[in-house]
Formats: sequence, C-alpha cells, structure tokens
Amino acid sequence: MKPFILPLMTGALVLLAGCGKQTPVQAKRQEGPIEVRVAPVSVRQVQRVVEAVGTLYPYDEVIISAQVDGPISEVSADLGDSVREGQVIARIDAEEQNYLLAQNEAQLRQALETLGLKSEDEKVKDITQTPEVRRAQADLFDAEQRYKRARDLVDQKIGSQQDYDAAFAKYKSSQAAYDSTLNQTRNLIQEVQRVKAQLDLQRKKVRDTTVKAPYAAYVKERQATVGLFVRANTPLFTLVKIDPIRLRIEVPERMAPWVKIGQEAEVTVEAFKDRVFKGKVWRISPTVDQTKRTFIVEALVPNPGTALKPGSYATARVKTDRFDEIKLAPFRALNYVLGSYKAYVVNNGTVQAREVKLGDRFDQDVEILEGLNEGETIATTQVARLDTGAQVRVASGAPDDSAANTQN
Repeated sequence: MKPFILPLMTGALVLLAGCGKQTPVQAKRQEGPIEVRVAPVSVRQVQRVVEAVGTLYPYDEVIISAQVDGPISEVSADLGDSVREGQVIARIDAEEQNYLLAQNEAQLRQALETLGLKSEDEKVKDITQTPEVRRAQADLFDAEQRYKRARDLVDQKIGSQQDYDAAFAKYKSSQAAYDSTLNQTRNLIQEVQRVKAQLDLQRKKVRDTTVKAPYAAYVKERQATVGLFVRANTPLFTLVKIDPIRLRIEVPERMAPWVKIGQEAEVTVEAFKDRVFKGKVWRISPTVDQTKRTFIVEALVPNPGTALKPGSYATARVKTDRFDEIKLAPFRALNYVLGSYKAYVVNNGTVQAREVKLGDRFDQDVEILEGLNEGETIATTQVARLDTGAQVRVASGAPDDSAANTQN
C-alpha cells in the first residue's frame, strides 16, 4: 500500500502549491483629463419676474336657496348648464302662497273702505275727512247745540234743570266719542300700513316661488328635484361665474415692492401646456402670513371659452417694473449635491468646486447670489464627474446643448 500513498501525497502537495500561487495584479490605468464644455459667468440687466404656482377660483360662487316652503314643481337647469341672468331655473308650487295673498288683499280692502280710500296707493290727507270722524264730529256738533239751547232756557228760567243736565251729559259723551274716533282712525291708518307691508311681503313670497339666476353663470351643483318638498333656506343650486376667473398665488414677502395692481400676468396650466392666458393683477393682500412669510396676490384672467376651471393648479409669471444688474450662469452648469448646489470653476485645466446660492430663474440661466464672480469660467458638461482638483480639457467648438443635457 505504501507505493500508492507516496504519489498521492506528492500530488496533493503540488496541487496546494499551485493554489497558493498569487496572480500579479495589473496596475490601475490612469484616466486622462475629462473633456468639458464651459461658459462664463456673465452680468446682465434683467427684468424681475415673479413666478408662482397657485389655484384658480371662480369670480363669484353662490348657493341658490329656496325662499318659501313648498314642493318643487319644475327644474330647468342641471350640472354644467350655462344660465343667463334672470333665467328661471326652478319653480316651487305657489298654490298655498296665492291663497295667503288673496287673504291679505281682502284685509287691506276692508281697512281701506273704512277710511274711505279707493286704492292702496291712496293716502289719508286729512283725518277729519274720514267717514267715522265726520260722523262723530256731526254727533258732537248736535250734542253741543242741544246743550247750548238747554243752558239758555235754564238761564231764562224757562227750561228745567233736568233737561239741562241731560243735554250737558250728552255733549260730554259726544266729545269723548269724537276723541275716541280720532284715535281709532289714527290706529286704523297704522293698521292699513301694516297690512300693506304684509301684503307686499306675501307678494314677494309668490314671486319667490319662481327661482331665477342672479347673474350669468354655470351650474356647479344641483340639489333640486321635482316633487321634493323644501323649506326656506334649503339649497337648490350652486352657481359659479368663471369668466373672468381668479388666480390666487402666494408671493414671498421680499417681493412685496415688486408686485403692483395692473401688472400683466402670464398664466399657464397643465391641461394646455402650449397656451398662455393673459391676465392682470387686481388684488393684493395687505398682510403677510407669519408662518409662510408670503402674501396673497390675485390675478384676474379672461376666460371666455371656459378653458380654465376653478380648482385647477396654474402657474403665473408676473412681469414687474424692477430691473437689476445680476450675475447669471447656465442652470445646467450646477450640480445638486447633499442639499446644496455646486458649480465647477475651470482654471488652467483644473477644477475648483464652489457652493453657490441661487436666486431667480431666467429661462436657461439662473441668478447667482453667492459663490461665483463675474467672468469666471465654469464647466457646463460632465458636472456629475467633477470635483475640486479634477483635471479637465476644454472642448473646442460651440457648446452642444443636447449633449450637455444628456451628459448632465
């Protein structure tokens, strides 16, 4: 058995020696300078533009409610319908209201006849000329004449004291009756005014059984249904006026001096990306939200085709009358790293990374507030591969925007 063991052990040692042999590692190939395109940091006079995202609101929105009780007998508008000012959109059964109207008219006629008036527009000019007062006045005059005659007869020792006392009592009674009639007539005149007011109110209730649109608008919501019994203040329709339409945006407080009423606002919405709607600033809030440090600005935008819908998001660009000399750099030259933007200054083939503070955006350029100086050259391509100390080679020829965007 030994002649067989020795060759096996020898082979195993040879195999272990082969496995333990290390393969030489190739040295890492050094890369050459990174080819980049560059652009200078320039200073240019620009017009300040306030750009913000806001929400569209209807110019007006109103809930049309029932003014009287009763069942709905007709509905002539529905969701999305356009209604004209004064257009009938619903009717409430007016039978009960008409009965009450007839009752009030009868009460008024009765009171007018008592005063001797022929129509509700006629007024009492002289209270002493009303029928009841004239009758009381005649009774008083008769009683006074009888009293005077009885007094004269007593003075002449012809009449009896008993007749005198009766005539005197009748005279005083007629005088009191006259005063009472005057007061009653005055009260009746006030009653006529009360009944007329009640009649006018009832006439209004009859008119309110016909529900009309207060202005030209669109039906946002319909709650009315034929046959539904409604009470006063029951909502029937929600109407919105959306031409023109409001756009409400929040503007940072530092821009308060820039925004003024009457400035033009260019409005865009996601549904119509290639279309710009023109509007104007027409409302500016006098206060700043202390939590957001912003204030509300409203733009009024014509919307004849009703393309803009309330509730949608919209972007507004308000061109102000402020012009500033500012530093600008291509936005594609910036690299967002760990919560901050960096730009890469190229000087003699070497890169220096700078943290920059940005301002407003102007098309493809962005305002540089801090971090770069006028005239410095910055890389606009390959920025994700650059850092301080990197070696670069500036590409010749005009910059290729498409290539830059791809490489960024």
